[in-house]
Amino acid sequence: MPEALAALAAHRSLLEFERTAGDEIQGVLSDAATTVNCIETLLRAGTWNIGLGVGAIEEPLPDHARAGRGPAYLNAREAVTRAKSGSPYLNVVGADDYHAEQLETVLWLWAGVLSRRTQRGWEVADLVADGLTYDQAARVLGISQAAVSQRVRAAALIEASRASALASVLLGNMLPNDASSSI
Repeated sequence: MPEALAALAAHRSLLEFERTAGDEIQGVLSDAATTVNCIETLLRAGTWNIGLGVGAIEEPLPDHARAGRGPAYLNAREAVTRAKSGSPYLNVVGADDYHAEQLETVLWLWAGVLSRRTQRGWEVADLVADGLTYDQAARVLGISQAAVSQRVRAAALIEASRASALASVLLGNMLPNDASSSI
């Protein structure tokens, strides 16, 4: 848990991620791309049941994520309960079941791609995410550009990038101006 909280702290959130009960952590975010990045952080760890609740949060915002109220919280509770009680381990609940299901499907497919990524694939993915070209990544890793290209294909970097971008768009479409997501 401390590792996950430290990794999630790197992401900008409305209310920071914190331990809420037992083995659960919760955070509140208002930006779709950041929410998807947080989900990737948890998927990369590979040990979390993830519930994403989309909806409004009562204002004023509390000092801590665990003290908040509103539909985003209720939806997150339902989503994490579903995630813990069955497969797959990632569920989305929002006011609109159709759009929540679309987002959930993309997240499941993306999670499947990420779950097959090796440590070598993650090394290249991290370097590319930091803005390095394949040639620069090859130099950093001390391998050929062809080897980097092989790792990129094996790690499905392009597919994962597109799935992440699509998840961000779908979530963004579910987030009206006054809504947030709670993981």
